[in-house]
Amino acid sequence: MGLSPLLYPVADPAPDRCPEARIAALAAELRRSDPALPLLGAESPAELERLSRDYYDYSPVLVPVLEHCRAQLVAAASSVEQVRLVAGACARHGVPLTVRGAGTGNYGQCVPLHGGLVLDLSGLNRLRHLDDATGVIEVEAGALMGAIDHQLAPRGRALRLVPSTARSATIGGFIAGGSGGIGSLRWGFLRDAGNLLGLEVVTVEPEPRLLRLDAAASAPLNHAYGTNGILTALRLPTTEAGAWQELVVGFDSWAQALAAAQALPATALLLNALSLMEAPVAQQLPWPASCPKPGAGEHRLLLLAAADTLEVLPDWLAARGGVLCWQAPQGQSRGLPLRELSWNHTTLHWRAQHRGWTYLQLLLPQPETACLEQLRAGWGDDLLWHLEAVRQQGAARLAALPLVRWRGEEALQRLMADCRAAGAVLFNPHVLTVEDGGLGVVDADQVAAKAAYDPAGLLNPGKLRGWLSSPG
Repeated sequence: MGLSPLLYPVADPAPDRCPEARIAALAAELRRSDPALPLLGAESPAELERLSRDYYDYSPVLVPVLEHCRAQLVAAASSVEQVRLVAGACARHGVPLTVRGAGTGNYGQCVPLHGGLVLDLSGLNRLRHLDDATGVIEVEAGALMGAIDHQLAPRGRALRLVPSTARSATIGGFIAGGSGGIGSLRWGFLRDAGNLLGLEVVTVEPEPRLLRLDAAASAPLNHAYGTNGILTALRLPTTEAGAWQELVVGFDSWAQALAAAQALPATALLLNALSLMEAPVAQQLPWPASCPKPGAGEHRLLLLAAADTLEVLPDWLAARGGVLCWQAPQGQSRGLPLRELSWNHTTLHWRAQHRGWTYLQLLLPQPETACLEQLRAGWGDDLLWHLEAVRQQGAARLAALPLVRWRGEEALQRLMADCRAAGAVLFNPHVLTVEDGGLGVVDADQVAAKAAYDPAGLLNPGKLRGWLSSPG
């Protein structure tokens, strides 16, 4: 059965690769212009393979589409001038350019569909400035998010939003390819106004421009998969560094666990994250060393909570059927931090033991119970629930990253149709384009930014549907 338009709206990219003579000419120019710029080519096939990958294998749909996509050349920049050098050379030679950070994404955001050059920005990793009065930072795109927080901590600040992969993810990759994570219960999603204050961007033109964009001009480049500008630095707000407590709460009843997850964000208790795992999922997670394993049928609620909540939370939870079975200050327990059991780390841990599974991403309708029960009635144990509390347009909501037993593409399409029919908003992780992984509509501002900053369409080609469908 072929890939349907619903799942994959772009033609198979594999046959359309850049001519090798063009790659050779590009490499020769770069070596002449900057002998210190690290370049990898056909002599390093294993590295070309590694630097052309992310975690797209979570999707059985994307694997056959992307498994043969390879960079033909990799450049590793450690300065903005090197980025400009690479961008200009690619523009002059007509070579596709795909930017990558640490490659922790899940949808092939940094996989080069048409070969060409992959630009690794992990060497561009300085925290340039922290304004002590406002907490605003300027940081280079290749900086690891865990390292940024480590540098901010002595000054009492922290990043607002981080993915579960914060220890290994770069800040530029998160802005270009992520959407939310730890902190979304307080701060919403990356594209919410106020979470990105500005960008430094290199254009892909024969003579690249270095631009500094304000918040409004930066918005079209936020979550655009690096299709419409090379992000070299970001201006971001930070928040006060919280002494968060990691809490694990057990429930014998799914209905009571769900009710607690629905009610907690409406309290005055300060929380930074809330995750709910159905019992079969909880059984498979690698809990911290001192945390007891869940009992049979035990659903688990994971919280990052302020220390002062401990005067109220245990009794509040007990009144709703929950038992506080473990707690520890964040960063002071042996084993994985709780954030690495949540968001798509949950999928990672489950798939480590059950390879024949994938996942979906949903924003649940309110109240959530009817939607969850309707989908469970139709799909049984082919669908296992994992929920995350978020804030969307200022209101507390529950998102879902359910684990899905792979029964083939036709079954996946039926499940997604059932999710929509039950009132859920689907963010499809089995597609390649920016739009189809989001709300499915073309963002004209994203397309206009690509026309302004990448007029030849060389940046990460094939990922912005609005550009592909534009006249001319």
